Amino acid sequence: MEKAKITPGQLFILIFLFELGSALLIPLGLSAKKDAWLAILLGMGGGLCLFLIYQALYNYYPDILPTTYMQEITGKVLGKLLAFLYLIYFLYIAARVLRDFGEMLVTFAYDETPLFIINALLLFCIVYTVHKGIEVLARTGELLFVLLYFLAVIGFVLVVVSGLIELNNLQPVLEEGIGPVIKTVVTETWYIPFGEVVVFTMIFPYLNRPKHVKAAGLTGIALSGLNIVITMAVNISVLSYELVSRSQFPLLNTIQAIEVAEFLERLDVFFMIALITGGFFKIGLYFYAALIGTADLFKVNGLSRLIYPLGLVVLFSSMTIASSYSEHIQEGTQFVPLYMHLPFQVIIPALLLLIAVIKNRKKQRL
Repeated sequence: MEKAKITPGQLFILIFLFELGSALLIPLGLSAKKDAWLAILLGMGGGLCLFLIYQALYNYYPDILPTTYMQEITGKVLGKLLAFLYLIYFLYIAARVLRDFGEMLVTFAYDETPLFIINALLLFCIVYTVHKGIEVLARTGELLFVLLYFLAVIGFVLVVVSGLIELNNLQPVLEEGIGPVIKTVVTETWYIPFGEVVVFTMIFPYLNRPKHVKAAGLTGIALSGLNIVITMAVNISVLSYELVSRSQFPLLNTIQAIEVAEFLERLDVFFMIALITGGFFKIGLYFYAALIGTADLFKVNGLSRLIYPLGLVVLFSSMTIASSYSEHIQEGTQFVPLYMHLPFQVIIPALLLLIAVIKNRKKQRL
């Protein structure tokens, strides 16, 4: 671990920015059709429960990283294997999110620029910031949080003023019953983005006031979740479910539809800045978690030795995980949630907590 500390307020901001990340970029919960916003809301509830599991593990092992306490809980061999698998998971998801934002920039702004160049430039900025440490990343979040929220409020006001919202597009609620909504929660919105907060188990030990981790985390998840719910509801009410389901990036299409007094329009550039800000922190935190976890697991002194090799792994992985964006999205909705998010976000942490509880009870009896 680097010698650094962050405040509960900075943890809240990092969680908020991380959760928004790619959740604002890609369409979430569309398996529930018009009730996608409800599936996201219920997914947020599940995410809050998962956070309590992560926080409980942190309470048992407040001063060490998960890559270390996994070995204490399950034994060295199995613990090291689990820790290594988590590092692969963090790097893989970082590469996926990088691909998401690279594709968005190529589609909307740099159609003649190779995707590799876009990804490389974005990752270079992230690697530079991560190289400075978690404190610099947290302070950067404090500065950009204000900008992001200002743009979000302005965007919502302009959508309302433009008269684009058609509440009929959200009706009828639960047209096909609660079944499709629950299925969407279990297969998608529970994990993306709310379960992804598992990455913060690598950040908790840097908190200068450990008692505030619960309040900061739950508040960050709840506030970001409500923002995502509102965003999806606005997207469907403006574009209709049919258009949202066919759109690669529905929020940008919604922003492009803004026109006030035949003067204020084409505001998508400003909101691309907001989206990239969220993506910056999501990729950065996944990358930082993989970086410090690798250093801890393999006992490497100095993060600078690892940062560029791991950066290259993320960059080239982002290019090779899928041959096209449609294949990338299909993999992210069908394979990743059940075969990666479910075990790493839900099953393994729950089992680790169960074993930790049993072990600590035995110690207390002795």
